[in-house]
This record gives sequence, structure tokens and C-alpha cells, in this order.
Amino acid sequence: MSGIYIHIPFCKQACHYCDFHFSTSMKKKEEMVLAIAKEIQMRKSEFELLDGARSDTQIETIYFGGGTPSVLQISDLKFLIDTIYENYTVAPNPEITLEANPDDLTTLSVRAQSRTIFEEYRSIGINRLSIGIQSFFEDDLKLMNRAHNSEEAQKCLEEATKYFDNISLDLIYGVPGMSNEKWKQNIEKALSFGVPHISSYALTVEPKTVMNKMIQTGKMEAPKDEVAQEHFMILVEMLESKGFIHYELSNFGKENYFSKNNSAYWLGKKYMGIGPSAHSYDGVSRSWNIANNSLYLKSIQENKLPNEMETLSEADRYNEYIMTGLRTIWGVSLDRIKTEFGQTYLDYLQKQAQKFIDDKLLFIENDILKPTKKGKFLTDGIASDLFILN
Repeated sequence: MSGIYIHIPFCKQACHYCDFHFSTSMKKKEEMVLAIAKEIQMRKSEFELLDGARSDTQIETIYFGGGTPSVLQISDLKFLIDTIYENYTVAPNPEITLEANPDDLTTLSVRAQSRTIFEEYRSIGINRLSIGIQSFFEDDLKLMNRAHNSEEAQKCLEEATKYFDNISLDLIYGVPGMSNEKWKQNIEKALSFGVPHISSYALTVEPKTVMNKMIQTGKMEAPKDEVAQEHFMILVEMLESKGFIHYELSNFGKENYFSKNNSAYWLGKKYMGIGPSAHSYDGVSRSWNIANNSLYLKSIQENKLPNEMETLSEADRYNEYIMTGLRTIWGVSLDRIKTEFGQTYLDYLQKQAQKFIDDKLLFIENDILKPTKKGKFLTDGIASDLFILN
């Protein structure tokens, strides 16, 4: 198994664009930590062989996502990491990532006021930070309803880079009112901190978000696809000129700094998702936990796993490979399509792909199907046209 993802379903406040599962009430935080630890213990049998020996793979990554994992105390994070080590075989020097918000990273730790939060994180094994900057401009942060301000965004990176080498930061483009020049300034500011990884996403409007309501009531302009596409092309050009490798549609990393956790998803490796709304994949089936904190807690207390499962059909597995492959530098291997799915699938893929090849949105090199520079921004839409319907 490649890794364990732990979903921490708490945030200080709701970002206007976010539709991930979380609660702004911290009342059940300690109860949730205990329940997550219990789920970790309950599921260890999933990766043990019949004779009781450990499976032939190890935990290579541990990823705290959310929500906002940085709202947890150091002791809570340590407790969860220790629980994994006690119940699973963990590889030497695993990648342990914590998603964090800048406002949580500008304070000294509670336990030791003379010690920075970064030193505390390092002391419990966290070796990678993913920091949700989103923008260095105050007006953008207010529009998104982020919990931090521009000063905190810069201050936390100034401090974090003193203690961590492996840092990723998030930026959002396509924000209404954001000019190309302003977007370039955002990227330049991010680059000035010397971080080796940047994740960047187009602002999207999900149905049940505050942002969607703001647009419907005329309080906010809707994001424009053409602006997002311009920003995307600027992003690719600027980061690649600075030595970043565009290894996945939304991710750029210096050599040896790709996210091991996320790369495992895209390469189809097995992983376990722990906590409310978390997803898991074992190679043939997917499961997902209930996206409700109270029901999750109740189920765990009753020693029941609060999840649903589906076995993936051959067409499902083909479609997932097309989607993930086209998003990455590894592309879609035509040899793998033929070996795993057969000649009929290969013929279908080549037929469907030809119109995109003719339009210079896709190309084939060394039997690998990939998007062109022009086609990258359109990858998801292209992939859907290559799918096989069940």
C-alpha cells in the first residue's frame, strides 16, 4: 500500500469556494481524533495476509488533509502518527505531509513557548508542509473568505523555509478581477520564497457553496474560463522557466520534490483514507466513509466501519487510467491499454483520440498518449470524450 490519508474535518471558517467536508464547530475535535485513531486500528486487517503476516508493501506516505489539519494540537498529530506506526509496517523515511493554513503557522507552539510550531512539527516526524496561501493579495483573500491575511501568508513562509526544505504552497487563479499582471505578481511572490513545489487550481464554483450563492445574487462576478486559461498558460510558462516540472495538471515540482502521496493516486497505487468523507482504493474497488461527523463518530463507537464500497468494472478502471494518465507527465501508455484491457479498448481509444490529435491537443510519442501544451488546460474535457460508457 502506498499510503494513508487522514481527513481532519474541521476549519476555523468556511472558505466561500470550498465544498470539501468540514465543520466550523470544534466541539467534537478530541472525540474525532480518538475515533480516527480507532479506525486506523480497525482497518489494519485489510492489509494483512491470511497467515497474519504483514502485506508485502509498506506505508510510504502519511498525509493529513481536510478541512484544516493544522487546527489540531501537536499532541493530537503525534498520537495519530504513533497509532499508524503501532499498527502498520511503515517504510524508512516516509513522506509525512501536513496541510496547514498560514494563520496556524504564525504562532509559537502551545506546549513549548520557546519553540516554533515548525520545530514541533519536525519533532513528531512531519517532513513536508502543504500551505494554503491561495493569494498574496488582501482583496482576493477577503473574496474567498480565507482565515489568514496577506501579512500572515508571507510571514509563515519566511519562517517555514527556515525549518522545512520540502514545502508546497497553493495558489488559485481565474479569480474575478485578477488581471494577468496581478497573477504574475502572485507567482513571483511565491517563487521568491524558494519553495520546491507549487499546486495551483482554477477557481471553480461548486453548487452548494457560498460563492455560488454570491454569484446568483449578483454580489460577485462569475469566473471566466478564458481568464483562467490565460492564467494557466502564464503559470506554466513562468514556473517551467524556473526549473519546475509540470508533472500533473495542477502540480509543479522541482526534481525530487513531486508529492509522493498525490503521485500514488495518479499512478493507481493502493491507499487508505481515514476519517469522515475519506476515500480508499485497493486496486479493484473503491470505498468512501460517510461525510457526516456525528454519524461517523457513532459508527466507530459501535465498532462499525462507516463506509460504502464499489467494485470497479473494467470500463471504470480504463476510464480512471485515461483521466489520471492524461493529467500527468506519464501520459497514457498504449501498450498498457492493450495489455490490461485488450485490443478493442486500444482501437476505441485511438479512434476517439484522433480528432484531438488532428486539432493538436493530443500527441503520441513512444506509444504514450499525452496532451500538447495547448491541450493541457482542456485535459479533463478531452478525457471524458475518450471514456467508455458502462
